[in-house]
Amino acid sequence: MASTSRLNAQLAITSIVYRPKKLEYTQYTDHGNTMFDIMKHHSANLTSSMKKTADKDEPLEMKEFFGPYSMDVVASTAFSVDIDSLNNPSDPFVANIKKMLKFDLLNPLFLIVAFFPFMGPVLEKMEFSFFPASVTDFFYAALQKIKTNRVHTTEKNRVDFLQLMIDSQKNNDLSKMEPNKGLNDHEILSQAMIFLFAGYETTSSSLSFASYNLARNPHVMKRLQDEIDSTFPNKGPVEYQALMQMEYLDSVINESLRLYPIAARLERVAKATVEINGVVIPKGMVVMVPTWPIHRDPNLWPEPEEFRPERFTKETKETIDPYTYMPFGAGPRNCIGMRFALVMMKLALVEILQKFSFSVCKETEIPLEMDVQGLLAPKRPIKLKLEPRS
Repeated sequence: MASTSRLNAQLAITSIVYRPKKLEYTQYTDHGNTMFDIMKHHSANLTSSMKKTADKDEPLEMKEFFGPYSMDVVASTAFSVDIDSLNNPSDPFVANIKKMLKFDLLNPLFLIVAFFPFMGPVLEKMEFSFFPASVTDFFYAALQKIKTNRVHTTEKNRVDFLQLMIDSQKNNDLSKMEPNKGLNDHEILSQAMIFLFAGYETTSSSLSFASYNLARNPHVMKRLQDEIDSTFPNKGPVEYQALMQMEYLDSVINESLRLYPIAARLERVAKATVEINGVVIPKGMVVMVPTWPIHRDPNLWPEPEEFRPERFTKETKETIDPYTYMPFGAGPRNCIGMRFALVMMKLALVEILQKFSFSVCKETEIPLEMDVQGLLAPKRPIKLKLEPRS
């Protein structure tokens, strides 16, 4: 079993991978192959696919579009493959990803590996006991092929999650760490598969909820579209730096994540015995944090059922207790891929709202009936209309 220092090394490496600079459009622009460029390629596919359905005046099942978008971006950045899962469902990568996504999130073996990637059967020649062997064999073979190609290529033309993890094996960007602390092949595969599994569901669901909130609050959507139009006039190309400066977009996404936090609850293990308000929590006890009810507590959030992005303006954000708003967790164990997910969401919403508006239709369920087992999700698909902007 790996030591605690080994786990800390892995966390250090993956936190480096997710630094904001790694996502920037301005880095390595001569190649046009940064993570943001990869996202833009797939967001263009997303808007094109949505337009085809909108042109037929048919309602869109949001997860059917945001799911493939999330899958394509995460597959491209985790395994360096360009897929179009919406139009090419028979692609081997798509087929194997779909097999993996059928896995039960509440399987305790998955939870162990999710929290401790160095553990579990992945270190035993990639034989996950909870993913089909054919799936892990496929991804391991893909990893080896891609890595071999990268190692024997003198020029790196692609800056992605996989390349950054491969670089960690050479201790790139890890000058303060001890030698041999880079991820080995087993750990790279584990991280990539968990990244793929977690990134798909969380981002696609968050985008679906955000679209639903905008459709139900057209005045909010109009204000957001005004910000988009002023930031990128004449439906101009979306640039990373400008995207990151969009304050109302931040507020809209934050408020949507308050109403619909994908992790309806968080679990942490007490590192020491403590007493809080007369309740003794012994060391080693698992403590459950109920994110969903905290985010909707009227004592913390006035009129909590209302969608009000103004709760998260620059001024008001500073007054919010960070432990009353935890869509990505909190503390040192918060979601390490938070920035990556937010960039994906922002890009997709901006490029859609440049051209279209969301609206409710007779197929839209209001209010949503939620399933809070595992990750938060509506019991029935979210369906909306997409209307071209004049």
